[in-house]
Parts: sequence; C-alpha cells; structure tokens
Amino acid sequence: MSAEEQVQLENFGSIFSLEGKVAVVTGGSRGLGLHAASGLLQAGCSKVYITSRKASACDQAVAALNALPNKPPGAQAISVPADSSKMQELDRLVEEVRKTTDHVDILFANAGATWGEKFETHPENAFSKVMDLNVKSVFYTIQKFFPLLTAKATKESPSRVIITASIAGLVPGEGGENATFSYSASKAAAIHLAKNLALDLGPRHVLTNAIAPGFYPSKMALGLLEKKGGLEAMEKLSPNQRLGRKEDIAGLVVFLASRAGSHLNGSVIVTDGGSMLKGRL
Repeated sequence: MSAEEQVQLENFGSIFSLEGKVAVVTGGSRGLGLHAASGLLQAGCSKVYITSRKASACDQAVAALNALPNKPPGAQAISVPADSSKMQELDRLVEEVRKTTDHVDILFANAGATWGEKFETHPENAFSKVMDLNVKSVFYTIQKFFPLLTAKATKESPSRVIITASIAGLVPGEGGENATFSYSASKAAAIHLAKNLALDLGPRHVLTNAIAPGFYPSKMALGLLEKKGGLEAMEKLSPNQRLGRKEDIAGLVVFLASRAGSHLNGSVIVTDGGSMLKGRL
C-alpha cells in the first residue's frame, strides 16, 4: 500500500456512534422498543424519548434506562406517554417533545398490535385496530415529526426513520384458530410504506428503512410461544437454533441510526436467524 493510499484511509472509530443524537421511540416502554431505546442511549444519544399508551409503563422504562451505568454523562431518557392511534394524541406528543428539543435525529416507529382469530370469526373492529395502529398511525407519526426530523438534517448527516415490520409481512403465517390476517397484512403494508417514504423523504435528508423481526420473546408473542410448545421447541425451529435476543434488535437499530447505515434507504432488514428461509412462519 502506498503512502497516498494510507493517508486516504478513513478512521472508522466512530462509525457506530450516536453521540449527541436525539431519538424518539414509539412503543418504547417494553419489548423491542425498550431494547432499541437501551441501545440508542448506550450508543451515545443525548435524549431518548419513550412513548407508549400507558404512563406508568413509560415511567418504569425511563427509570430503568436512566439507571444504565454506561450511558453518556448527562444523557437522559424522557417519558412522554401518548396513544399513537389517536391523531390528537400524536399532535400532543410532538408538542411535548418540542418543549425540550428543537430537532429529532432518529424516529423508531415501533408501536403496534396483533390479533389472532380464525377466518370465520375475525372481528371487524380488531382488523381496524391492528391496521390503524400498525400502518396509519406509523404514517402520521412520521408526518407529524417531520418538521423536527428535517430541522438539522443534511445530505451528509440525514435523519433516520426506522419502521418495525415483521417477517409476517413477507411470508404467510399459519392459519387456524389463531391466524393473524390483519397483523400480516398490516406488516406487509408497513414494509411498502417504508419504501414509498424512502423515495419521498430521502431527497429531503430523511432516510426510511424497515426491520422485519422474526420471533422475539415478548408479551405480544406469548400466545404464539405457548402454541408452538415453549421456548426450547421454538429455538429448535430456527436455523441458528435460538430466538431473537435484546442485543440483536438493539444492535440493528443502532446500525441503521448510525453513520454506518447512512447509505441504506428503503431497505427491509430481516432479523430472524434464517427462519424465513423455510418459506412459512
């Protein structure tokens, strides 16, 4: 290697750093949202806003996050409870966030719901609830935060939107008594929404990507875990012989939010240990 080539080599020491960044995590009080929030805070974010419907859950999550021993000095998680399914609540959420920051660098749109029901009795109100929260509210959360997302975004340092989809939006799930018609349809829609937003918002320095988790043990997934025979049985179904862990989701979100992920836009990243390769959930 020539001296000139050595000089041209980049210093990648901070490629995953989120030092000083401001993040908002919807559905951040538990599960994937909480794991992601923990990763964002420990990667250097100065503020991570946690929002979900229940105030007590947000407060508990924030207390745990602020007790992390290796978060940056002065960094803080902030509780802002809101029901993302209601437009007036989204407006209030944005106004509450505006009180303590003039911009947002990272929006992790993670709030979601599911419903298991056989085809013949799948209720209309449940279908609407799942579609509204998993698709419509994701769109309007991004729309209403857009002024904050663009406040300091540039071509060289774009803001990030990360949407939680699912492998259920890519391959069919099982039918039967606990079929997830509305959930699967909503996650397929969330994936396509991310691609459309990538085209529209990318030129305005906001990158949009989706993550498609497989099975991660969580409160939402307890029913499926029991149906499949428990933790060990589910692990054996995965090609890598385990299920998703906290650090798997945290690391992926940090990557997409960092300089390392700055040329990804409209991507859908599957995190399932290879389970989707079998063609059916």
